[in-house]
Amino acid sequence: MRNFYGTALDNPLMLGTAQYPSPAILAEAFRRSGAAVATVSLRRESGQDRAGQDFWALIRDLGVHVLPNTAGCHSVKEAVTTAHMAREVFGTKWIKLEVIGEEDTLQPDVFGLVEAARILTEDGFQVFPYTTEDLVVADRLLHAGCEVLMPWGAPIGSGLGLNNLFGLRAMRAHFPDVPLVIDAGLGLPSQATQAMELGYDAVLLNTAVAKAGDPAAMAEAFALALRAGRLACDADPMEPRDMAAPSTPVLGKAFLS
Repeated sequence: MRNFYGTALDNPLMLGTAQYPSPAILAEAFRRSGAAVATVSLRRESGQDRAGQDFWALIRDLGVHVLPNTAGCHSVKEAVTTAHMAREVFGTKWIKLEVIGEEDTLQPDVFGLVEAARILTEDGFQVFPYTTEDLVVADRLLHAGCEVLMPWGAPIGSGLGLNNLFGLRAMRAHFPDVPLVIDAGLGLPSQATQAMELGYDAVLLNTAVAKAGDPAAMAEAFALALRAGRLACDADPMEPRDMAAPSTPVLGKAFLS
C-alpha cells in the first residue's frame, strides 16, 4: 500500500459520510468495509452552537483518518477559506480540495484548483485535489506541491464508472510514483476492481454506498472488490491479444486421416 503524505493506509477504501439513512448505518458501513478514511464536510460542524458534535463524535469513534473536504466551493477564495476553517475544526493538515467549475457535471475548475492548491500547500496543508484525468493539469498540481492526485472516474454521484480508461491508464503510466485515487463516479464494486487493476492506489466514493438499499453490505462489497483488483494488479495479468491461442497444448494430438 502506497503512503499518502507519509501515512500508510491498511485499506484502500475512502468513504464519504453524507446521505446515509442514519448514523448507525453509516457506522456499520465503515465497520463492515474497514474503510480507512472518512471524508467529512465542514457544513456538518459548527463552532458556535455545537451543531454536528454528535456526528463528529461518531466519526472519532470509528478510529479512521479524517479527510475534510471543500465540497460545494466554486472559487479559490471560498475553497481556501473553507480549508482553513476545516483545519481548525478537525485538527488535520489533510484537505480534499474541490473547486467546482460546472454545475451540471460538477467538473472541477482546474485553473482555480491549481491556484488554490498552491496557496494551501504553501500554508502547510497536505492537499488531495479532486481533478480530471488531464495530464497537464496533473503536472501543474504536482508542481504546486500536491503529492496525491484524485482524478474523477465520472461525474460526482453519476455511478457511471470509469468514463475515460485511456486517460486514467495514461495518468498511471505518466506518474508511476504518485499516489492516485479515483474520486467520484463509481456505482458498482466491479468498477472499483477495474480501478485497482489499472494500478490505482485507492478509491473514494460516497453515493454508491450511502444510496444503496443496504449501505453496509455495499460497503463490504466495495472493500472485497478493491482487494480483488489489487491482487490482480500485483499478479501481473496477461496482455490481451486479437487472435485466439489454445490453452491446451496441441503437441501429441491424435491425427485422424
